[in-house]
Amino acid sequence: TDLPGDLIAPLVGFKLAMVGLPPDAGTKFPAQISGGMRKRVALARALALEPDLLFLDEPTSGLDPVGAREFYRLLRALADSLGLTVFFLTHDLDMLVSIADRVIALAAGRVIADGTVSDVRRSEEPWLQEYFASRA
Repeated sequence: TDLPGDLIAPLVGFKLAMVGLPPDAGTKFPAQISGGMRKRVALARALALEPDLLFLDEPTSGLDPVGAREFYRLLRALADSLGLTVFFLTHDLDMLVSIADRVIALAAGRVIADGTVSDVRRSEEPWLQEYFASRA
């Protein structure tokens, strides 16, 4: 970074606070923090660049259901408060239902549905019917 050294520590602390972590989380090694904290640190690192668009690939993989729900809420809050567009790839149906505004479903190398979660849920595509049926 080209930022002066005296600005870096406060900026790091601010970004860590944005994702719900204490400032000392930035001084720890990955092995010293939980999986959920690692996800949040990665998110803070991405936010340090002040993006308008954030790409995430299976962001809740490896998290327990409680940690995953907390991460969904965090992403939604950040997207809303920062005006951030979050584009995420996921198989996590709970994540889709919890925070997605728009869903694009892919199968066999093509788009099989595009719309709100409700729109996609009503699709007649057999794969999507089975996918949404798994959430009984």
